[in-house]
Amino acid sequence: MLKLIIDGTEERCVEGTTYLELAKRYQKNYKHDILLAKNGGYLKELNKTVEREGEITFLTAEDTAGITSYNRSVLFLFLKALYQAAGHGNINNVRVDFSVLKGLLLEVDAKIPVDQDLLDRVKIQMEEIVAQKLPIVKRNMPTREAIDIFASHGMHDKERLFEFRCSSSVNVYRLEDFEDYFYGYMVPDSGYLKYFDLCMYEKYVILQLPDQSAPEEITPFIPQPKIYSTLLRSVSWRKMLGVNTVGDLNRIIARGEILELILVQEALQEKRLADIAQEIAGRPEVKFIMIAGPSSSGKTTTSRRLGIQLKAHGLRPHPISVDNYFIEREKSPRDANGDYNFECLEALDLEQFNRDMCDLLEGKEVELPLYNFVTGKREYKGETLKMGREDILVIEGIHALNDAMSSELPKESKFKIYLSALTQLNIDEHNRIPTTDGRLIRRMVRDARTRGTSAQETIRRWSSVRAGEESNIFPYQEDADVVFDSSLIYELAVLKSYAEPLLFQIPPESPEGIEARRLLKFFDYFLNVGSENIPINSILREFVGGSCFEV
Repeated sequence: MLKLIIDGTEERCVEGTTYLELAKRYQKNYKHDILLAKNGGYLKELNKTVEREGEITFLTAEDTAGITSYNRSVLFLFLKALYQAAGHGNINNVRVDFSVLKGLLLEVDAKIPVDQDLLDRVKIQMEEIVAQKLPIVKRNMPTREAIDIFASHGMHDKERLFEFRCSSSVNVYRLEDFEDYFYGYMVPDSGYLKYFDLCMYEKYVILQLPDQSAPEEITPFIPQPKIYSTLLRSVSWRKMLGVNTVGDLNRIIARGEILELILVQEALQEKRLADIAQEIAGRPEVKFIMIAGPSSSGKTTTSRRLGIQLKAHGLRPHPISVDNYFIEREKSPRDANGDYNFECLEALDLEQFNRDMCDLLEGKEVELPLYNFVTGKREYKGETLKMGREDILVIEGIHALNDAMSSELPKESKFKIYLSALTQLNIDEHNRIPTTDGRLIRRMVRDARTRGTSAQETIRRWSSVRAGEESNIFPYQEDADVVFDSSLIYELAVLKSYAEPLLFQIPPESPEGIEARRLLKFFDYFLNVGSENIPINSILREFVGGSCFEV
């Protein structure tokens, strides 16, 4: 008999008991379906047998790991239903291009029309499979066998991915007669997958999914044209470079061709910044460039590089940090935990900021403040600025896209740039790399180098960082004049050697141990790339060090 603690209750079970059997007993204690279990700091699929004593925690779609497994399983369901509804011979390939607001954007290459009529038939098929409660079965097979299977299915991205796996075996999931490889865990059977929807957006399929805040709700799809066009630009770049997946990148690394890829990718980004600078230069009424983006999107380096491009167009850029307009610390608002909330708009002296900016716009000389983060007070040390015809301000801050921050400035005087790292690369055609993973890894590496912050602490704080982004940045991204994607198609191969040692330091039994193991497994897909060939003005230098800018 195994001794367990479940929801504070001591439980004994015989060997061979599955987590699913235990979950059914305790489901009444949970508002949402139990999807995964955690035992001793390790995630467990419900179909797994309990093999060790310890404290068991159940996870639902309100937990990050739970909603991720749910959405991954719905994608598996969609793929099976699509091939079934359209006929296997009519589907050439299905590629998950990127995440959209509460869903996935998929590119379906088919011999038949991909339209709403097809999606309606696929949805009916999905609902029938859900009603049948078909088991989702994981089986381990030799890597060589998996390569042969996916090659025969035309899933060549997986074929290339497994060429560089050191492991002699891989886990493959089966839903009735349909098999696929997925990075991460699945729910026990198709009966759990009740919430989803399908729609067309231009030529793409949108698989609409729930999120943690409302696991049983599917919100209507809302197009985001500016984000969408930026993502499509990234897709076209990766197709032009011939690097759609990790397997493609590994082949380039193995052939010794990574330097050319680095230089071309950096050139593409520089050209994009040059185009943005040219657009700004063509609008003489613009005097304020407002830049905002989520954590680790490379705002500092991008601002500096854009400044150089503006100088090349005859302008004189001046950086302005919104952080210098924090109100005195003791007057700062506090969050629900009683901690100072420096991310809310009320933490800024908006009246003084708008007064200074309006005075500058009118040609007056202004003494600019400097916030002392040690004393928590604003100081004035004689730094003055007076704007002439060619002067332009580059204002960086999390609220820069929110007009409430710069309400006194004329709309035509502002040019807004939303900056993010939108992750161009996929693991394979069905497994995308979340943008948040790329930013988390960037932050982990940078904060360990510049602040001595452990990876464990970075992971611990990440959920609150993301909550701030959801409130203060993402709602305004479509208000930007342009969106700039700061991700680099090769960066994760470089960050691997920096991040892995940090992740290995996280105790496996700690709350952050699960995330550390997930990221370590993720890095197993990549071959290493050294940083010696990274240009000194690259955004990546902001995180690994060696930048020519003060970052």
